[in-house]
Amino acid sequence: MKSPVIISAPAPDEYPNWASEEILLVKDPDLISGLQISLHSTLDFFKAIPAEKLRYRYQPGKWMIPEIWQHVMDVERILAYRSLRYSRKDPTVLQGFDESLYAENSVAKNRAWEDMIHEYTHLRNSTISLFKSFTEEMTLYKGVTGQSTMSVRAAGFLILGHEIHHVRTIKERYLG
Repeated sequence: MKSPVIISAPAPDEYPNWASEEILLVKDPDLISGLQISLHSTLDFFKAIPAEKLRYRYQPGKWMIPEIWQHVMDVERILAYRSLRYSRKDPTVLQGFDESLYAENSVAKNRAWEDMIHEYTHLRNSTISLFKSFTEEMTLYKGVTGQSTMSVRAAGFLILGHEIHHVRTIKERYLG
């Protein structure tokens, strides 16, 4: 049986400058391992958040924790979709999205936290399955969204780095 592909960190020429800060947050040398570890540590973290903190805003106009997490899940879905398109050598230039519009229309603040945790678990497992399906060559394919070019593996590392960024924000600004 063939061993799974190790998806190593992307080179700086595989992603736009705006993505570098979050991609560089990822310390695991293998994307699949990082996504799996993150799934379990994030679930443990979420289950420990006091219910009264879920509706807290550290400043007026800032998102509540469920809104932040819906944003993280939306971005994961979008980046996974882009990865799929790029991996299939789709030459279509994809459109970006307005994260504020998505957050405003998500109604995350009205959702049950347990439902969001359940959704995150399924979403992350789906993302892991998608990236496990790629060959090493496919992880190097690039695609374009807006004016940004990114490789499949860079999009995967951005999924993970984006989550790391927002977990840190929740810890520092909402629970600290």
